[in-house]
Amino acid sequence: MLCACSGEQFKFDEPPPESPESLATRDFSASGISSRNGTVDWDSKLDDAQVDEVESTLKEALSLNYEEARALLGRLEYQRGNFDAALQVFQGIDIRTLSSRMSKAISERTRPLKPRSKGDIVPAGVMSLHSVSLLLEAILLKAKSLEELSRIKDAAKECKMILDVVDSALPNGIPDGISEDCKLLEMFHKALELLPKLWIQAGYLDEAVLAYRRALIKPWNLDSQRLACIQKDLATTLLFGGVEVEVPAQFQVWGSTAPKSNLEEAILLLFVLMSRMLNGQIIWDSEVMSHLTFALTISNNFESVADHIEQVIPGVYTRAERWYLLALCYSAAGQNDTALNLVKKISGCSEANQEPYIPSLLLGAKLCSQDLQQAHEGINFARQVINSAKNQDEHFLVQAHKLLGVCYGNAARVSLSDFERNFCQREALAALNSASVCKEDPEIMFILGLENAIQRNLTPAFNNVMRYSEMSAGSTAKAWKLLALVVSAEQRFKDAEAIVDLALDETGQIDQMEHLRLKAVLQISQQQPKQAIETYRILLALIQAQKESATNDVVTSQRRLEVEAWLDLAGLYTDLESWRDAEICINRAKAIQFFCPRNWHATGVLFQAKARYKEALVAFTVSLSIEPEYIPSIVSTAKVLMKMSNDVAPIARSFLMNALRLEPTNHEAWFNLGMLAKMEGSVHQAADFFQAAHELKLSAPVQSFI
Repeated sequence: MLCACSGEQFKFDEPPPESPESLATRDFSASGISSRNGTVDWDSKLDDAQVDEVESTLKEALSLNYEEARALLGRLEYQRGNFDAALQVFQGIDIRTLSSRMSKAISERTRPLKPRSKGDIVPAGVMSLHSVSLLLEAILLKAKSLEELSRIKDAAKECKMILDVVDSALPNGIPDGISEDCKLLEMFHKALELLPKLWIQAGYLDEAVLAYRRALIKPWNLDSQRLACIQKDLATTLLFGGVEVEVPAQFQVWGSTAPKSNLEEAILLLFVLMSRMLNGQIIWDSEVMSHLTFALTISNNFESVADHIEQVIPGVYTRAERWYLLALCYSAAGQNDTALNLVKKISGCSEANQEPYIPSLLLGAKLCSQDLQQAHEGINFARQVINSAKNQDEHFLVQAHKLLGVCYGNAARVSLSDFERNFCQREALAALNSASVCKEDPEIMFILGLENAIQRNLTPAFNNVMRYSEMSAGSTAKAWKLLALVVSAEQRFKDAEAIVDLALDETGQIDQMEHLRLKAVLQISQQQPKQAIETYRILLALIQAQKESATNDVVTSQRRLEVEAWLDLAGLYTDLESWRDAEICINRAKAIQFFCPRNWHATGVLFQAKARYKEALVAFTVSLSIEPEYIPSIVSTAKVLMKMSNDVAPIARSFLMNALRLEPTNHEAWFNLGMLAKMEGSVHQAADFFQAAHELKLSAPVQSFI
């Protein structure tokens, strides 16, 4: 390791060429080594292993130059934990002046050798690789000493010098001629790994990213596992560092196909690592899968996550875990049917002998709670969780009761009989009240308030929403809206409008527009058409102003809101018998979304107001052809039929009964049933229908609760 180097040298028993700068001999004495008369004395404090190493080294070398002596002394001090002393010794080595000679030596010594005659000799003035390795080790130990002394930035600068020396000597990477056990290669690889970590410790994440990229951009003969570690560390730094570091021009080796952002670069690195793990080139690392899942999730590539989960070798995940993760991916990608099918596999006959996988059952209940037609399936999933999680996990039980309540509420809305509907409504409130004991999930209280509102239990609904606001440290947009609707159902329109005004100051742009529409509807309910028209004008102006800068999701929400605003105006102008204005508003709505059931319903209402019943009936029929269960058009169809002829009374009754099956609290359907009964001479039955319509209207909100 300490072979004689070319250049100026001095014997151990000779004084250094300069004084006091050249202190190698004196440093040796200070460290317990005396070079007088060629004898070597050792300090008794040194370890035996260190003594043997230095003694064997000095036996192989007749002389040391000044820098090599300091490199050896510094290493001894570093091994003994004397970082201050080691740093003082290393500082005596002027690496900056030696860097060019070191680069030249690396370049010359690693060049492919040609056959030479016995008379050929090594060019004079070129260091040996052993000397360069010793000096590189000195720089590396100096950097580590600075790190131990908490001088992280200085340590990074020193470590960077190693990379600069080797990079300038080998601009195309390490040639194949250098063996992997070469000391120079070992020092360089350690510096490659250490430098980015030092920059991270110093807080220079952009420098750390550049250091990682520098380590990966060229073939430095890193073994597969070390290379994988560097790739993984770079990916995690890009993902979680919070700094967007552009790829320098010299690193853009892929041209136009280079990653456009740190996220893309991280995903590319993780893809490479996943491929190598799946092929058995490197050992399996679960963190790589976690990071890849996170990266693809925030980039909305959930189907890609599913593809990689499917490729994972057997044994990493159990079957239930794999299906559950796949179900999560497909659910996030919007493919709820596929996700639900996977969840059903977990709870199917093939897994009957296995322990129930609680997270998958909860996921199944949640997926079913989002679809009215899957309500009873969701009830089964939630019941399985409750039966399996008893005396185990309170969190699972609370969530199961919450989802059970939601599914029972959905089942009530699709029930075909009054008995089944009443049963489901009772069970929904019971399950939600059981879940409401949890103080950590305010969402339960909101759902309980919504269910009470739907069942027209207005006082409990109001209290639940207020409790939700207290638990969530402030009302959300949906809480403001539900609170205003509950108050409007109590016919306190002025108070509801005041709540909406408060919400306008507390919510974001999209929610503000929703609340503006609600405010206009409340103004219509208070017989304030001029104020309502002005509110709609402001709403439509806001939508128009934000169209250009809105994202896709926001655009979809704005389009829906714009259609609703135009149709609200159409209804207002129809009530005011301003036919032309109503027609303009309907046409504007149709221009945005032609196949919308409410568009054609508004058209039918306009024809009905003009006593053009046949045209109205056609428009209502078109509306129902788009959405067969659109309740306003069902009720309006019955009204038109009643006005056209008494002979179609049975048909009108079937329409009204169908509307009440879908929405038992629809006061217009009850009122028209009363009118129909009155036409048929059933006075007492008509009185009952009118009484039901009156009571339901007194508790009807200005908009639907859901």
